[in-house]
Amino acid sequence: MATRRVGSLLNRSFTSASMFSKGRSSSVVRGIGKYSTDASIESPISPSVKVNYTQLLINGQFVDSASGKTFPTLDPRTGEVIAHVAEGDAEDVNRAVSAARKAFDEGPWPKMTAYERSRVLLRFADLIEKHNDEIAALETWDNGKPFEQAAKIEVPMVVRFFRYYAGFADKIHGLTVPADGEYHVQTLHEPIGVAGQIIPWNFPLLLFAWKVAPALACGNTIVLKSSEQTPLSALYAATLLQEAGLPPGVLNVVSGFGPTVGASLASHMDVDKFAFTGSTDTGKKILELAAKSNLKNVTLELGGKSPFIVCEDADVDKAVEMAHFALFFNQGQCCCAGSRTFVHEKVYDEFIEKAKARAERRVVGDPSKGGVEQGPQTIKQVAVQSCSTASHAFPVLYSNHTDSDQFEKIPKYIDYGVKGGAKMETEERGLAQRVSILRLDDMPIARYKMSGIGREKGIYGLSNYLQVKAVVTPLTNPAWL
Repeated sequence: MATRRVGSLLNRSFTSASMFSKGRSSSVVRGIGKYSTDASIESPISPSVKVNYTQLLINGQFVDSASGKTFPTLDPRTGEVIAHVAEGDAEDVNRAVSAARKAFDEGPWPKMTAYERSRVLLRFADLIEKHNDEIAALETWDNGKPFEQAAKIEVPMVVRFFRYYAGFADKIHGLTVPADGEYHVQTLHEPIGVAGQIIPWNFPLLLFAWKVAPALACGNTIVLKSSEQTPLSALYAATLLQEAGLPPGVLNVVSGFGPTVGASLASHMDVDKFAFTGSTDTGKKILELAAKSNLKNVTLELGGKSPFIVCEDADVDKAVEMAHFALFFNQGQCCCAGSRTFVHEKVYDEFIEKAKARAERRVVGDPSKGGVEQGPQTIKQVAVQSCSTASHAFPVLYSNHTDSDQFEKIPKYIDYGVKGGAKMETEERGLAQRVSILRLDDMPIARYKMSGIGREKGIYGLSNYLQVKAVVTPLTNPAWL
């Protein structure tokens, strides 16, 4: 199968000379460049939300950090300070873990009936739904993603996700096991204990849901570190969880930096479980810290490199739109972004021209404005390294030739196998069974090779926060034996 490869300069570092060194790709770069300054002249729209929560949440109370330090969280549109957030360190982690441990060992949450836990999660989902636009506006302000994306896609997904796991809370049970002799043998699925969690900056609220919902449904307590780039939505969501009836100490939020808060949490001897979403290099460090401390169970969702493959019999118009979405959704800041597109030789020319035209139509601007498809990059360094103006990175395509032998090796040599993000657009070929198109509540995000350890979402996500205990009870003259 003869193929050619189409990529993107979004989130990649290239010099101007290298942008134009790929032959045919130079026309694509020039075509898109004609509107690349539009976003820089827009006046930022004033956010419709106020920042009310910037302290650490420990044992049900908002408190300053032990050191009294704060750090700024910035508006990615302008680089201006939105708010100064309490900067936690090892002492704050100790306080938070102590609160979580007491809440697990002595508090009502693990002992509460599963039905009552589900009601708390359902009330929280209702509150998120009630404050949909306010939460979306805060996420847009702190992260830079389009408001319409946050309000119409991500916040509703959070609501749906918590309702999904609320439904599972009272359906977690073990098995009875046949025994040799007069014994009753059963397995119990119990909460692990105190869970440490780190969420990233690209989907702050959505990943909050992925981590927190299953952990709470299983009866665990949590110490969560939000990203220092986007700390605000986790604090807001935590207040709504308390309003929904979550007992003090069950969820603690410590804002701060990886080398201090993150490392202290991953190596803490009283943390029983750890879950992390972020880079592969950081994931390796967390695994090492977990092993050197108390061999805590670790779930890792790390980076991916997901190919988008267009076969010769594909609907090219549909493939172009899907490839465009796969690559540029969320400003390209997605662990499973379709950052490499392989196109069959027979449809290559048609695909590249239509992909160029679609990229030229992409609306880049203030994310608070209706109709904008792409806001600023969350992290300034990404925008500076990209084909960009101010904090915005603009869609740029490049292409080169990939022969048939190279294409056939793709499935074997992808080290970062985030299969949940790989997509296939073809009518007849049997490859589609190996990839996933939709991301539903009950569809697990799979980790293969260096993309992480474990599964998140769906029924599989529950196993991350449960441990199995076998209970054997001797029987005396049981009537049924």
